[in-house]
Amino acid sequence: MYRVAFEVEALATDARTARATLLAIPRSGVPTRPMARMHTRRRGSSGSDRPAADDPPEWSDVDADDIEERVVELAEQGHDPSVIGMKLRDEGVKGTPIPDVKLATGKKLTEILEEHDADGDLPEDLRNLMGRAIGLREHMAENPQDHQNKRALQNTEAKIRRLVDYYRGNALDEEFTYSYDVAVELLEE
Repeated sequence: MYRVAFEVEALATDARTARATLLAIPRSGVPTRPMARMHTRRRGSSGSDRPAADDPPEWSDVDADDIEERVVELAEQGHDPSVIGMKLRDEGVKGTPIPDVKLATGKKLTEILEEHDADGDLPEDLRNLMGRAIGLREHMAENPQDHQNKRALQNTEAKIRRLVDYYRGNALDEEFTYSYDVAVELLEE
């Protein structure tokens, strides 16, 4: 293992690259590639990590009840949980930004919505994929020779079916099955 680590250090241009490359080497000593995306040949890109913090920042000292009221108010206006989080981060409550709802209140944003019966009937990721599938299906009706978007529709519906299997029994009924007509009906509500 030391020999492999030494070779990686020699090949790396700077310490950060060497460390990242070294961490990618499993115990077998054979370097692995980053995990690929589901429906493409490209590799996934990593996102930024949140800072590790156990307490909310000192400058964000808003009462937890005020935050919960604002979350419910934004949900009643029709915003999704991700949009609510961005609005709390950018606009805040009473002019004070809220960088992390869980640190400030002790509950996740979706838990707050469930407590106040303000959560939607579908999970946000499933709702967004269904909206994309409906748009692609309408596009395919107008442009039947568009093979690239036909494949995109197939991939999107595959993701929807996979998510439905995941949520079935918890956020969805046991008997729920995805179809275009069901998606249109659910999103019209």
